[in-house]
Amino acid sequence: MIEGILGRKLGMSQLFLENGTVAPVTVIEAGPVYVTQIKTRAKDGYSAVQVGFGQARKLTSPEKGHLKKLPALKHLREFKVADEASLQVGQKIDASLFKTGEKVDVTGISKGKGFAGVVKRHGFAGGPKTHGQSDRLRAPGSVGSGTTPGRVLKGLRMAGHLGNRRVTVQNLVVVRVEPERNLIFVRGAVPGSDEGLVMIRRAIKQTASQAKQAAAQAKQAAGKA
Repeated sequence: MIEGILGRKLGMSQLFLENGTVAPVTVIEAGPVYVTQIKTRAKDGYSAVQVGFGQARKLTSPEKGHLKKLPALKHLREFKVADEASLQVGQKIDASLFKTGEKVDVTGISKGKGFAGVVKRHGFAGGPKTHGQSDRLRAPGSVGSGTTPGRVLKGLRMAGHLGNRRVTVQNLVVVRVEPERNLIFVRGAVPGSDEGLVMIRRAIKQTASQAKQAAAQAKQAAGKA
């Protein structure tokens, strides 16, 4: 079975759990997605499935040829799959892929915040505003030595572009699933702004027992389908 689907971040809210506590959740429109291409080890060297999500206003000629009889899909992404034989092109997958209590990893593009200094970008403390250093409060301090190596090392944390990059938040718990509305509620925040594209996948760092339980639930769901 496929390991994840595409979705759209709708925003944050809160839910009351069974024990009476309030949980901050992010509402995600998870699917529906359509299988647009199946890649096999014999033909492509690896097993994966390409899925499409969202309504595109216009497609190029190559995109029309690739999608053929499928809807005009806006976003195409690949997911790993253990058994590609269980899937077929044109198959529709919705939010019922996930179950309540399951852990997922959510990937999205973080909010772009433009050029930022080291205090905002990396959490630097800045310099002391004492002993005449009135302009050193948000300065980065020394960036290297004058002798050996005599240069600024690569990867040094400095001021620069903050945000607008691919970020993955791991092990978010699925609090509620509403397949009829293609909605899932995950506890905590996910990257990106509202209406942004996200990838929801089963957590890769869950324990062996959790992974076994998730696989059993997926197998059971596939049997019912």
